[in-house]
Amino acid sequence: MDRKLLEILVCPICKGPLHYDKARQELICRADRLAYPIRDDIPVMLEEEARSLSAEELEG
Repeated sequence: MDRKLLEILVCPICKGPLHYDKARQELICRADRLAYPIRDDIPVMLEEEARSLSAEELEG
């Protein structure tokens, strides 16, 4: 994932910061408890494509 792209991407819902999960290929918004997938090196920043995160996942 390109570092410069990561610096400018924000959550489309709350406009908050995203955290890159390299192992799962996701961008995580802790505030909204959502994980946006990265497919073929392209972040899919659509709310309907995001998955909800459990409390355990947010702690890790």
